[in-house]
Amino acid sequence: MAMKTYTLFLILLLANVAFANHYHFIVKETSIKRLCKSKKILTVNGKFPGPTIYANKGSTLIVHVLNNSKYNITIHWHGVKQPRNPWSDGPVYITQCPIQPGSKFKQKIILSDEEGTIWWHAHNKWARATVYGAIIVYPKPGTSYPFPKPYAEIPIILG
Repeated sequence: MAMKTYTLFLILLLANVAFANHYHFIVKETSIKRLCKSKKILTVNGKFPGPTIYANKGSTLIVHVLNNSKYNITIHWHGVKQPRNPWSDGPVYITQCPIQPGSKFKQKIILSDEEGTIWWHAHNKWARATVYGAIIVYPKPGTSYPFPKPYAEIPIILG
């Protein structure tokens, strides 16, 4: 019985069925050193660029954003269509109010037919210069790439 349960769980996990991918973003000021100078910038989880999100085509992602900065912030999921879910898309004062300092916001990201590498970024004023990262969307489990499978993956983010 235990082996059957384990096998079913493994099959569901590999098929990405009924599992939401949860991420936690903590936006905060971080001191970084570049060219022998230190400067405070906004980061996500203390990283610059921020964390890379990995998902499969058709997945639903839940991103818990905690704004520990002293600025209003929103996160925009660039290249994601967000079908029937525009209030979690990130354009400040257009589809959502900003996440105020000390506040939390749970964003639901619905991937429909996106595939490949897209990105997420802050969507207000100068914060978009340092608050960003990649989203790598793989084909659905059991399907192939719409192009020859790459030999390697190296996300390159220019900012």
